[in-house]
Amino acid sequence: MLCFSSKNQRQSTSMAASTVSHSFFFLLLLLLSVSAFADTGMIGINYGRIANNLPTPEKVVALLKSQGVNRIKLYDTDSTVLTALANSNISVVVALPNELLSSAAGDQSFADNWVQANISKYYPSTKIEAIAVGNEVFVDPKNTTTFLVPAMKNLYNSLKKLQLDSSIKISSPIALSALQNSYPSSSGSFKTELIEPVIKPMLDFLRQTGSYLMVNAYPFFAYTANTDVISLDYALFKENPGNVDSGNGLKYTNLFDAQIDAVFAAMSALNFNDVKMVITETGWPSAGDENEAGAGEDNAASYNGNLIRRVLSGNGGTPLRPKDPLNVYLFALFNENQKPGPTSERNYGFFYPNEQKVYEVPFTQAELDNGKSTPVNGNKSQAPAPSGDENDVSKAKVGQTWCVANGKAGDEKLQKAIDYACGEGGADCRPIQDGSTCYDPNTLEAHASYAFNSYYQKNSRKAGSCDFGGAAYVVTQSPRYGNCEFPTGY
Repeated sequence: MLCFSSKNQRQSTSMAASTVSHSFFFLLLLLLSVSAFADTGMIGINYGRIANNLPTPEKVVALLKSQGVNRIKLYDTDSTVLTALANSNISVVVALPNELLSSAAGDQSFADNWVQANISKYYPSTKIEAIAVGNEVFVDPKNTTTFLVPAMKNLYNSLKKLQLDSSIKISSPIALSALQNSYPSSSGSFKTELIEPVIKPMLDFLRQTGSYLMVNAYPFFAYTANTDVISLDYALFKENPGNVDSGNGLKYTNLFDAQIDAVFAAMSALNFNDVKMVITETGWPSAGDENEAGAGEDNAASYNGNLIRRVLSGNGGTPLRPKDPLNVYLFALFNENQKPGPTSERNYGFFYPNEQKVYEVPFTQAELDNGKSTPVNGNKSQAPAPSGDENDVSKAKVGQTWCVANGKAGDEKLQKAIDYACGEGGADCRPIQDGSTCYDPNTLEAHASYAFNSYYQKNSRKAGSCDFGGAAYVVTQSPRYGNCEFPTGY
């Protein structure tokens, strides 16, 4: 029941009725708007920096603001990045790296000093909202699991001393590999060997401090390893018959929801169904090796675009937690050319290092309403290098990538890299000689791109073969300079 009172009890009945009517109408609108807001999730982006050709942090902040992105997650507490984010109104999740877990766990003074040097020094000018303590610690080859919860507690104590514990949350991202069972979702359970030593203590800590569990979830990995039983449409949020969970009868229309609910079920099995969750990593690569089924631009655009629509629609959460909004950090802001592993690892980015989009995807509700994404610096072209007809740019197939010059590297760096590629590197530079097919346009960047790509293709597109000290980067669209066609292999 809603009760209203007036200071003047002797007002006329009609005036009182009018006041109540208007007040009730106002409150009804307020409640409806609050309800709608509560059901709408948030979108953030992971800002990884395992690369040597990325824009300066100041340019990155400008890029984020131009795209309407107001939440990011970092993998450290880099001073130049946190300083650039000051007064930007962009909320930030920072991280304590895995290699510092043992120190933070074993020494409260270390935790105090770390928080003072990396958190309170920048807060509140930089809107730090959470600290990710480690990343996927359970699969860390250095076996840092035993240090996790003690480190979380010490960092929390450090925040409390500075009266920051109510403003900045403490958590730790876990991978889905922490689950013993994940299918069907209702049977989700944590690995037995993790439950007592770390899962229960961590969830108890999150509950006591009002924090949330951070989860990294990648439907791409599940799909590419099980293409015989998982449909691509199911993985990409496209129309499909769906799957009914045999344990609870809930219907799932996408793999993402099924993965998240498996974690919720695992938490519920340990009586922690009141702990909230934030998806701290998820994404889809725009390129991959030939054995990485599903990797490609179109699928990446579908997965991320459909997930963003899903999150911002305000239609609730997962089948198991329909009232909980989905809060998601997409991976990742840039393609990172120095990440080890398969080709996909270097192609999760929404942007190339030159700040052009790898593919079109909306980041905000306004973009969804307009039916198009925001161009970068007014440029709608997705191509990483100058091209002719935009419609004539061929799309990459799985495993098909090219190497182009980074025009921001400077002429001196580009020339030295060309000299190496065309000389000792063994690239086929005959087509860029005067009078040959790829001589025009006669620019350093165009010639460098051809030379770098030749070197890259001759080296079987191996990791590190498109680098040249930051003078080059990998793209997933065939570059075009005039009538020059870039080879995809020799």
